[in-house]
Amino acid sequence: MRKLLNSKGSARPKVRHSMIPYLVLGATYAFAAAVQPGPLQTYLISQTLSNGWRRTLPAALTPVISDGPIIVLVLFILNGLPERFNPALRCAGGVFLLYLAAVAFKQWRGYTGTRAEDGSSMRRSMLRAALVNLLNPNPYLGWSLVLGPLLLEGWKKAPANGVALVIGFYATMIFSLAGIIALCAAAGKLGHSVGRCLVGLSAVALASFAGYQFLTGIKMLIIG
Repeated sequence: MRKLLNSKGSARPKVRHSMIPYLVLGATYAFAAAVQPGPLQTYLISQTLSNGWRRTLPAALTPVISDGPIIVLVLFILNGLPERFNPALRCAGGVFLLYLAAVAFKQWRGYTGTRAEDGSSMRRSMLRAALVNLLNPNPYLGWSLVLGPLLLEGWKKAPANGVALVIGFYATMIFSLAGIIALCAAAGKLGHSVGRCLVGLSAVALASFAGYQFLTGIKMLIIG
């Protein structure tokens, strides 16, 4: 009876512990992606400067709205690939992350802040923010090379792992974009210095994530 209780009692912690790496991976990638200057970040900053942080804050939810079609498309394609492609996808994701890390490091060295868009584009609605994100290639690359394979891998082990990855990614993405809006609404000098620091941290996070992808891909090749 004790053995049965111990086995039942030990099952839950194992499931919870297996969720933690996926939660951390999703959060890490989201933070690195959110704090780098890009089309969506530029639009959010321009809206904050034009309309104030209160009206712009809901636009931090844009990735949750616009990423749906991207995720469905990418997962539909990835789900049809044989498992022997998984190590190649891991390594390809590592290359992509290294590229993003190099771009982030270059932006950190010459960081001057993000320029606001003109007045007409500032007055566009949240729908335009979603369109900006849909036309941005980074979500497609991120989900096809990094998050998509991780989501499928975690889901096969336990659905809770896939859910943890998605929650970690979008929770961190939303809070990071909201933080950018708050920084932009604050003093200019403080926002600039903090923004540069965040870009530097994103370079380190991306490089670390790339190393994880490479190691996992090589391990999968060795084990077969």
